[in-house]
Amino acid sequence: MHFKYKIGGFLIILLLTNTNIWSQEESTGKTDPYEFQASPAPEWTALMERTTGWFGADGIFTIPLDGIENQGDTDKETLFIFSDTYIGEVINNVPKPGNVMVNNTTAWMKGLEPKKSAIDFEYNLDSDGKPTSYFVPKNKNARDNEYFWLGDGFINHQKNNALYVFAYHVHKTGPNVFDFEQTNVALLKVEEPTKEGIAASTQIATDLGFVHPTEGRVYFGSGLFVNTKEANAPKPDGYVYIYGIMERQKSLIAARVRPENIENINEWRFWNGKTWGVQKEEVVEITNAISNELSVTPTEDGNFLLTFTVLGLSDKVGIRVGTSPVGPFGQIHEVYTCPEYKENGLFPYNAKAHYHLSKPGELLISYNTITLNFWEDIQKDASIYHPRFIKVKYK
Repeated sequence: MHFKYKIGGFLIILLLTNTNIWSQEESTGKTDPYEFQASPAPEWTALMERTTGWFGADGIFTIPLDGIENQGDTDKETLFIFSDTYIGEVINNVPKPGNVMVNNTTAWMKGLEPKKSAIDFEYNLDSDGKPTSYFVPKNKNARDNEYFWLGDGFINHQKNNALYVFAYHVHKTGPNVFDFEQTNVALLKVEEPTKEGIAASTQIATDLGFVHPTEGRVYFGSGLFVNTKEANAPKPDGYVYIYGIMERQKSLIAARVRPENIENINEWRFWNGKTWGVQKEEVVEITNAISNELSVTPTEDGNFLLTFTVLGLSDKVGIRVGTSPVGPFGQIHEVYTCPEYKENGLFPYNAKAHYHLSKPGELLISYNTITLNFWEDIQKDASIYHPRFIKVKYK
């Protein structure tokens, strides 16, 4: 459950019903020539509706296992990574007693068509055969009773095609669904990104989670853009762009590094509004009102689409158009209103696009849903906690 709001129900509802206020105030005031048309993608949503084993999760990122972000490759294999996941049996939408939650799971898909026969949902098992997380904090920054939520990841062609995934150190601060704290950020390296090899990883401790003097807690890994020739980027400059969040105003920040130097944080450079600086504390807001998980994807005409949930937790899927991987990004286009809030009282969050699963001129976008009384509600209705999908055409 990767979002951060220590707020009461009244303010959450205020955000959900008044996102246009921030859209106007935080936009540049400029218009761009893009038009967007959104519609549900029920065939993709149905892919996540399951009644045995994995039956709900959030934190969905999709990673092409060849590390190439091309569209229309019918032989493409995709790794889905999820964060908090429920495992058990579901009858008539109600989880049976004995269901459990683990903190990260995977799915493996062949091709581009959302067929249940083409995807396998997997979870790790301990020595007793019980479900457990693939990744648990075991590095110098780890504290007792912490667990990992996963950020974005990519296949690194410069590191023997190893998988790198960002992971947030998280611990509970109370009994409620929003009672948690994210502290440090680790970088996970998986030498063999296969069903059999995914559980074996190296954890690289970083200082990429810190508290900014004025902008609140900061962490990187919210989204990635691999701008390399090997990844099929349209105008490659050889860098991996790593996006992050400053919590006070849900501000977008960015760093970049050559893929061969991904493990050496001293080689990272941080966008300070004018250039790429050495000090991470000098990062500045690129834009704001975004979500903890997001995506930045290139367009056919050389621009970039920043996709997110407006304000992090709302019923609005937003897209800003930028002229480079670090903007400037323009006004918020509220391209879709998620019906789950009005119809079922669910709170949507963490919208993002899945570029290589999308068609040209279109974005396949997922978002998650949750409730305020989640721990009780999930035991009554399994359908509240699986990714939803939409398609957004743009021109």
